[in-house]
Amino acid sequence: MRSVILATGLFAVLSLSACDSSKPDTTTAAATPVALKYFGRSQQMYAGQEMIDKIDTASIKPGKAGTLDMDAVGSSAAAGYKNTGFLPRINPAIPKDGIYEFDVVGDKPAGAAAVATPIDVKGAWDHYPADHVKGVKFISKTNSVVAMLPSG
Repeated sequence: MRSVILATGLFAVLSLSACDSSKPDTTTAAATPVALKYFGRSQQMYAGQEMIDKIDTASIKPGKAGTLDMDAVGSSAAAGYKNTGFLPRINPAIPKDGIYEFDVVGDKPAGAAAVATPIDVKGAWDHYPADHVKGVKFISKTNSVVAMLPSG
């Protein structure tokens, strides 16, 4: 009886290991986009507010009275985005590399045709931690762009 149980167990193990020998399906793995990892997490957005689709270029420079002037140029899903701006991400600690993250957001127009439209988002970061900031990472739905503070 014991040999029958051992033989059955051995047969089951060999059968299951043969199932794993098939080649993995690479077509679905290649089609699935990899989620980007960021240091901070997004803040809650207002109703109708969403990230723009793509960022092409971004820049930052110190402004007047302790502000950091920020500019991001990219494209949105439709024409007519309003109240565009930068939403700072919530960081668990001060970023070690000195690069703070911001979502580039705007109020999506209701009923607008889905046509990629250029967009220029400008804003300022009041009371930014000048001794810690080395750059800003601007985040959109599909990509991110890092703008470094000019040296000097």
